[in-house]
Amino acid sequence: MIEFKLPSLGADMDEGTLLEWRIAPGDALRRGQVVAVVDTAKAAVDVECWQDGNVLDLLIQPGDKVPVGTPIALLLEPGESAETAPVPTAAVPAAVPTGRPRISPAARKRAAELGIDASVLSGTGPQGAVTLEDVEAAARQAAPVDRQAAMRQAIGAAMSRSKREIPHYYLGETIPLGAVMAWLATHNAELAPERRLLPGVLLLKAIALALRDYPQLNGFWQGGAFHPAPGIHLGVAVALRQGGLIAPALHDVADKPLAQLMDELGDLVQRARSHSLRSSELADASLTVTQLGDQGVDSVFGVIYPPQVALVGVGRIAERPWVEAGRLCAMPTAHFSLAADHRASDGHYGARFLAEIRRLLQAPDSL
Repeated sequence: MIEFKLPSLGADMDEGTLLEWRIAPGDALRRGQVVAVVDTAKAAVDVECWQDGNVLDLLIQPGDKVPVGTPIALLLEPGESAETAPVPTAAVPAAVPTGRPRISPAARKRAAELGIDASVLSGTGPQGAVTLEDVEAAARQAAPVDRQAAMRQAIGAAMSRSKREIPHYYLGETIPLGAVMAWLATHNAELAPERRLLPGVLLLKAIALALRDYPQLNGFWQGGAFHPAPGIHLGVAVALRQGGLIAPALHDVADKPLAQLMDELGDLVQRARSHSLRSSELADASLTVTQLGDQGVDSVFGVIYPPQVALVGVGRIAERPWVEAGRLCAMPTAHFSLAADHRASDGHYGARFLAEIRRLLQAPDSL
């Protein structure tokens, strides 16, 4: 029997509120299937299950808020039955209180949507049950939930932990992008606007390819040791319209062609801003890339998102004075920075990594 626990979806998540189950007891599960929608401080996230099996029981209900790591469902492994499977001893969620008031499913769901703790409401239904009308009445009286404040608090907690625990070192390199911009102009010339590539996609691909040769920057610091990531999944920093920041993962960047990466990046940004990300996209990023060039800044020096061990920042692409073959010219360039964890790598290693990114961007045909 499998205890399905609330996963951690980032260093800034300590707990989550179940908004909706997408499964029911008796359902067959496939690896990668979305099983629930959970509200975090940043977004409502589709939580995936990474095991095949069958649903035996759901241990919490919509509206329940539980800590990360709490068992929230029991699953049967393929071939098991409810009669023969051993029951885990810790299969009771810690957050479910005894003597809780009766709450109708509709009221519980609506309370979760409104961010109201239904367990503290006085019910007017049969035997004191909390009804939908009770929740709506509470919502009219309650102050609105300040999601932006909650997000700032979550970001602040993660960044404070990063600066407190991670010994950062920083490096910077101005990289000429004349070859990249010329290649893009030729490539995009015959394409419809919706099929054209943006410079940022080539930069992401170059960073991912460089990580193949510098794996100590692609992974996590956990339990006092570095653990390399199973793939090159770049976290892409996305500014949200209502304020705040989120960095979902673009998976397997080094292995995909540029056109596919462009499509997936556009889809990821759109879903991040509409709060429809999957749990794997919030949990899998192995290095974060932040590009603030569209905001007009020349340089970005980021804070590593724990437990990752590195972050690459990219500033504005602009023509600047440049000396090439002994002659002064105007060259499109961008400033790349690396923030890295000294426990996992050193400055010499990081400098070679930036040099490899530079080398790759001089041959855009190879990306």
